[in-house]
Amino acid sequence: MELGFSLPCSGSWATPHNQVRIAQAAERLGYHRLWTLQRLMRPVEPQNDYPPLAGQPWPATFEITQDPIVTLAHVAASTSTIGLGTAVLVAPYYPPLLLGKQLATLDQVAGGRLAVGLGLGWSKDEYEAVGVPFARRGARMDEFVRCLRRVLSDDVVEFHGEFYDIPASRVEPKPLQRPSPPLLIGGYGKKAMRRAAALGDGFVGGNLPLPAVRRVLDGLESAYRDAGRDVSQARVASRGAVQVFSEPQGADRRPLFGTLGEIRDDIARYRDAGIDELFLELNFDPAIGGPDADPEATTDYALDVLAELAPDAS
Repeated sequence: MELGFSLPCSGSWATPHNQVRIAQAAERLGYHRLWTLQRLMRPVEPQNDYPPLAGQPWPATFEITQDPIVTLAHVAASTSTIGLGTAVLVAPYYPPLLLGKQLATLDQVAGGRLAVGLGLGWSKDEYEAVGVPFARRGARMDEFVRCLRRVLSDDVVEFHGEFYDIPASRVEPKPLQRPSPPLLIGGYGKKAMRRAAALGDGFVGGNLPLPAVRRVLDGLESAYRDAGRDVSQARVASRGAVQVFSEPQGADRRPLFGTLGEIRDDIARYRDAGIDELFLELNFDPAIGGPDADPEATTDYALDVLAELAPDAS
């Protein structure tokens, strides 16, 4: 299993300077990929009635969030070998032609290091704010991925669908990775797995609990079999939200919440469960990704955690 790390994307520590500090340290320590997240805003009075935040205020860690594509372009210029990934871009927020242009350019800037996680999102507020209907977003997503693939790979791009229409056109530059950077489909349920099997190059989960890993892998295998594809060719990545404690948290603790030793044990358990890549996420810890956290102190702390949990750390 490969180990990734999420860049400072949320909260006061998410500055261009700190992003470069984390990126360069992760590259030096042997991490496989740097990941970003996406949030457009934090509604003061959210109308969401959809999981995972139904009827709840949004976390304070969503108060300040950097754009994921701009962030990856920024750190691409300061690194040379570590991969870059999005987990996830909410695909329906973009026209596929526009996002395809951005992704191809980013893959060029990064020297062919990009992996693209795409998801549906869950916020009605954000959908309304970007002018996209929340209804039928699954059908829109399916068409989006088909259209995006053509934008990224076809010499002459032409697409005519229910939601998107592109006249026969040349769309350049193409990404360095041909036919395209890997497209990993994000989500939680069976529909997301079927979408990944039918349209994607793999699957990216958001904080997959350890007990759910086997169920997800079995579901993907079934979906790939139904789609007539070989699941062994699918890459499965998952975000792993981390919170470090000074005292042991015990057997009933949340995985990746514990002492550094407990977290190392959990990383090994994810590996044994069959995940291809686990990327460690500190942005969701309010003491780090919150809007009022001290940006320098939290970055210094994150660098220590980065070193302690590095792939080759003893």
